[in-house]
Amino acid sequence: MNFRIEDVAARTVYNLLIGLVAPRPIALVTSRNEEGRLNAAPFSAYNYLCTDPPVVGLGVTNRADGVFVPKDTARNIRRTGEFVVNVVTEDLAERMNICATDFPPEVNELEMAGLTTAASTVVKVPRIAEAHAALECQELTTMEIGRSRIILGRVVAMFIEDRFVDPAGPYVKNEELHAIGRMNGLGSYVKTRDSFLTIPRISYAEWKGKTGNRE
Repeated sequence: MNFRIEDVAARTVYNLLIGLVAPRPIALVTSRNEEGRLNAAPFSAYNYLCTDPPVVGLGVTNRADGVFVPKDTARNIRRTGEFVVNVVTEDLAERMNICATDFPPEVNELEMAGLTTAASTVVKVPRIAEAHAALECQELTTMEIGRSRIILGRVVAMFIEDRFVDPAGPYVKNEELHAIGRMNGLGSYVKTRDSFLTIPRISYAEWKGKTGNRE
């Protein structure tokens, strides 16, 4: 089937797009407003975009009850310029899901999910203490496109528990961290446990030798 975006409803585009761009990493974002009230919310419109400087991108759709009413996370980042991306692993999945609940502004999602905080090293926003890894970010820019805000954040510090770091690289031990990803549909996720597939990279010289190709 072929779908011309201009001919289909926005909801249809959403349903198809999240089914094709998957699995997606999940950013459990902690932020705070000007008064210091903390907010925690998960987003799967998220990924890293470059490494020098290290930049991550976050897509936050406006609230459904207002075309231009931002969610608390987008508003907090725009006003304070800081946030923390907490990596979601299998053991945090249930509590991450609680943070996705549309609580009233005065309710602390972290408290509802039974999560605690730990001080970050550079930004004022704390990370989630139960998260095994986190990225401290400072806002580079926020772009408003349609009903969404695309937030670019520069990573200024990383926290990773020692047991998940291979000092030889250093590398992250993904096969032990057990991060989860988001699929399409509400409540659909994918595990990374026991699912790693290693395909070694092939240099041009190796490719020519194996295939017998010659210039």
